[in-house]
Amino acid sequence: MSRTSYPKQFLDILGTGKTLIQQTFDRFADFIPAENIYIVTSEEYIPIVKKQLPGVPENNIIGEPSRKNTAPCIAYIAHKLNKINPEGCLICAPADHLVLEQIAFKKVCIEALNFVRVNNALVTLGIKPTHPNTGYGYIQHEQYEVSDNVYQVKTFTEKPNLEIAKTFLASGDFLWNAGIFVWKVKNILQAFEKYLPEMNELFVAEESKLNTTNEKQAIEKIYPLCSSISIDYGIMEKADNVYIIPSSFGWSDLGTWNSAYENIDKDNAGNAVSGKNTMLIDSSNNMIHVDQEKLIVLQGMDNHIIIDTGDVLLICSRTKEQEIKEYVAEIKRSKGDKFL
Repeated sequence: MSRTSYPKQFLDILGTGKTLIQQTFDRFADFIPAENIYIVTSEEYIPIVKKQLPGVPENNIIGEPSRKNTAPCIAYIAHKLNKINPEGCLICAPADHLVLEQIAFKKVCIEALNFVRVNNALVTLGIKPTHPNTGYGYIQHEQYEVSDNVYQVKTFTEKPNLEIAKTFLASGDFLWNAGIFVWKVKNILQAFEKYLPEMNELFVAEESKLNTTNEKQAIEKIYPLCSSISIDYGIMEKADNVYIIPSSFGWSDLGTWNSAYENIDKDNAGNAVSGKNTMLIDSSNNMIHVDQEKLIVLQGMDNHIIIDTGDVLLICSRTKEQEIKEYVAEIKRSKGDKFL
């Protein structure tokens, strides 16, 4: 369903009536004024963002001229905000994640903001794992708190195999990496200066043009020279002032159809169905997302993913879901970009 021209943050994956980016905006608008919420996205998506989030001031929707991973976009917004208020606190969060428990999410965000306000700290929210998931990164923390429910980070681990994930779960000091970060503007810029100095210098050289009519010109000069690197690799895994708050607020990155399956209501046979004209016969434990109006009849299907987008039909065993990326790569080789 997620295409290059219309990725998953703009889709209503779970059939809630709101897209993932709309849910993300609502989540933060509950405790942050709309004028303080910024969207950093690819230039090509700005019209979609404006349409889906009419409550965001137009100047707060920031376009990147090219995709360069998370470090450059965080450097961009941090340097913009540095000109307004270097003492300001900043929460950086993906626009395509699911949070089911808003009150718990708000509480932990405020805890993090209060901590970074008085400490030179880079804080990440860690999710208490519920099972040995091999699709998430893990963060290990120290045994003892440095403040109420705040721990210093020991190690970052990318997606482990099942046996290692089970070991992490049993140890009790590993959390899922949710990719939600909290820090003071001036402190993240100090980290860029120390750990990604070349990238930081690019923004420093053009900072006077940010928040002016010359900003677009400046960014088009900066971005081709930026390395494509994540904030995790570039800064968080190197810095010595990284802390984590163990959290539980019904989080999922919705990176897989199985994660969507876990968060959708299911019928008595364990089928998660989005599509009001779907007829199931002798079928169980399926993840089904089809056009609301289209009649779909399924017989004898068990433990499958069935996704119909009009021009593409996917039928795949749920146990083989991790291989979908390989299928997409093969489609690109054999069919080009038409369906991607």
